[in-house]
Amino acid sequence: MSIRPMLIAAAITVALAACTPMQSGKTVPAAITAAVADPARPAADTQRDADRKPAELIAFAGIKAGNKGIDLLPGGGYFTRLFSKVVGPKGVVYAWVNPKAANAPANAPDPAAGVTAIAADANFKNVRPGYIDTNGKSAEPVDFAWTSLNYHDLQNRPNADLGAFNTMVFNSLKPGGVYIVIDHAAEIGSGKRDTSTLHRIDPSFVKAEVVKSGFVFEAESKALANPADDHKGVNRDSGIRGKTDQFVLKFRKPKK
Repeated sequence: MSIRPMLIAAAITVALAACTPMQSGKTVPAAITAAVADPARPAADTQRDADRKPAELIAFAGIKAGNKGIDLLPGGGYFTRLFSKVVGPKGVVYAWVNPKAANAPANAPDPAAGVTAIAADANFKNVRPGYIDTNGKSAEPVDFAWTSLNYHDLQNRPNADLGAFNTMVFNSLKPGGVYIVIDHAAEIGSGKRDTSTLHRIDPSFVKAEVVKSGFVFEAESKALANPADDHKGVNRDSGIRGKTDQFVLKFRKPKK
């Protein structure tokens, strides 16, 4: 074999090794695989990976090195840490939480304490804690916004205005930016009937509500789908917790 074919064969081998297969038949970029395998992630996070399928979802979103994004209501920071590693030192992850309630006691804990602790960790120093302001937008345009298992809860807040929330996300994104919404699925046609009881929401309702703010619905991933879930149980019930039928919706802000 001549040197040229040998070099081509070697390049193909390296390219194949740099990717991990997904259930969809596509591949997960090496940077995402490395982020999931990063030893700086807490054990409590890695133990949830089999159910949450983070590599496949982040690849579906198209998040990559150098991106800037917002993790909306990040909870314990499961995705915040992953995003931090995927976007790398040239990227930024804004982790936004709800501000302390106006009637909260003076000594109530800061809702941003968890993400502030993540940002203080040298392994995740590109994380920027912040608070949600539905009347504003991010200080700079971002490439992606993401909220996981929170959209139904937002419906239950006093004087909830998801139109304002989605408009804030729209205004924070660059033209062409991506908005990912993941949540526990309720019965189709149920709207927001089950948000405070079963803690689920109808994906068709979410699609319609987000599109009203100017987004274009682009795609849905079935990575977290569970046909065995009848959508009638509370999402935290024993036997279904962590195994609910979940929808993963991808919206895009038009470029013009």
